[in-house]
Amino acid sequence: MLHATGPLLTVDVGERTATETEIDEVLEATVGGRATATTLAHERIPFDADPFGPENRIYLSLGPLQQSQMSFTGRLNLTGLSPLTDGLVSSNAGGYLSRNVVETGYSVLELAGESDELLAVHVSDSGVEFEAVPDLEGATVPETSEYMADRHDRGPEHCLAIGPAGENRVRFASVMTFDSRAFGRGGLGAVLGAKNVKCVTFDGSVEAPLEIPNPPERDVHREAATSDDRMRSQGTTGGTEFINDNFALPTRYFREYEFEGAADIGGNAVEAKKYKKGACSACAYACKLPTRDEERGVETEGPEFETVYSFGSLQGVDDIVDVMQANELCDSLGMDTISAGVTVAAYLDSEEAFGDAELARDLTEKIAYREDIGDTLAEGVARCHDDLGVEDYTVKGLEFAAHDGRVLHGQGLSYALANRGADHLYASMLALEYSGELDPQGTLGKAETLVDRENHKAFLDTGIVCVFGRDYVSEERLEALFDADYDELMAVGARTVALERHFNNQRGFDRSDDTLPYEIPDLEDAIDEYYDARGWTDDGTVPESALESITPAAD
Repeated sequence: MLHATGPLLTVDVGERTATETEIDEVLEATVGGRATATTLAHERIPFDADPFGPENRIYLSLGPLQQSQMSFTGRLNLTGLSPLTDGLVSSNAGGYLSRNVVETGYSVLELAGESDELLAVHVSDSGVEFEAVPDLEGATVPETSEYMADRHDRGPEHCLAIGPAGENRVRFASVMTFDSRAFGRGGLGAVLGAKNVKCVTFDGSVEAPLEIPNPPERDVHREAATSDDRMRSQGTTGGTEFINDNFALPTRYFREYEFEGAADIGGNAVEAKKYKKGACSACAYACKLPTRDEERGVETEGPEFETVYSFGSLQGVDDIVDVMQANELCDSLGMDTISAGVTVAAYLDSEEAFGDAELARDLTEKIAYREDIGDTLAEGVARCHDDLGVEDYTVKGLEFAAHDGRVLHGQGLSYALANRGADHLYASMLALEYSGELDPQGTLGKAETLVDRENHKAFLDTGIVCVFGRDYVSEERLEALFDADYDELMAVGARTVALERHFNNQRGFDRSDDTLPYEIPDLEDAIDEYYDARGWTDDGTVPESALESITPAAD
């Protein structure tokens, strides 16, 4: 089976040490990306770790396809213990960093410990350097990238960075690369902040040792380049009006299901502000959205659909430039636009202030610096909803993505069961329900499909393949790329999901956490079907016998 290559690099920022460990056996069994990082995290992060403590670790990991030039592979995985959900979380981001990480020769970077001063960590194929960066305290993400470019000739394509939100331990702070690409969900930026790590840069000259099967590498790249998919011109916002008209677009902090201003913040509105093409490393699909409004002096990348929802319909805001400004503010300050937007919407609900985009931006900035009410909102909806007097629209502490489980019941089931909470990409049942392949109504009989989708998604995050490559990287092409039967690949995904759940079980997670803040049909019975399909207990825990086939991590 094709797998990532290279040692694990462990960097202890407290001790200022860097250690290499050969993990060939782990990589052979887990391929790379999310599966490798989850295996290492399960073995090396104490089950009782404090997310903000030095014992927590963050794993930046490559899949084997980052050694290729195939479209949909310019991505990286980030895994750690979330300060928002209190469980393991994995996130991935695009941009241009992945090939620079490949050229250092490492397959995984592990960050451990806690520095006593603000640090930049510089990783190359010749070693690791630590730099105290007191001048970057409070710096935005672009300011940090500019500093690294000026001092070290390592600009945003070489850099992982956090903004003020990460330094101030906002529980949904993101880790940013290329200034606008976010490892968004779960607050791993706050973990870097707790470690006092402002940024990590990568540079090297190691040639990729893998030979990627071709075809399908060349075929995927050609098809991506010639596609006429609307995604290439409007990104994920292209479905905004369709979703609003035919399903639901959560509006005014989930009070309503339809937004009258959807057309003003949807795909056509975004495309009208797009001024050039944008892509990730080596990707011919070029679905990114560099946008600007000269009248108000706004330039950003996006917004994507989730931001159109969180800072648009959910807040009652119908001006695309307002949403663009919020998007740019979150990227610059280093915050997940979904959690930030939902949390701000909760406050607007408490004050009956829907539609006040200026207030929303002010709150967003206050959150990043934990000023005034921002200090309360920086904790996220699950921790502040009582203070606000609003409903807790989260699962496992993670704020909801846009796709409404009250209407898409399979997606609602996925939200309830996903190890990282209310995340739309954990299984993406929404894709089947929007397309009509799966009836959106009802939950019974959907558990097997949900298991298959979770396993498939876990493997794509392992490979690593962008979610937008789903129509181009088929099951047959995955088999050819990884030189393995599809069932073998899905077994890697299944083990990853089980390890995440087992880790969380040790932290006290069980069936009581697999729930929703609203009712959908037969949820408890559907959860039973899911546990049965996974071979887990009726209480939602992974029995030790189910872990026997999982390869242990390196010593």
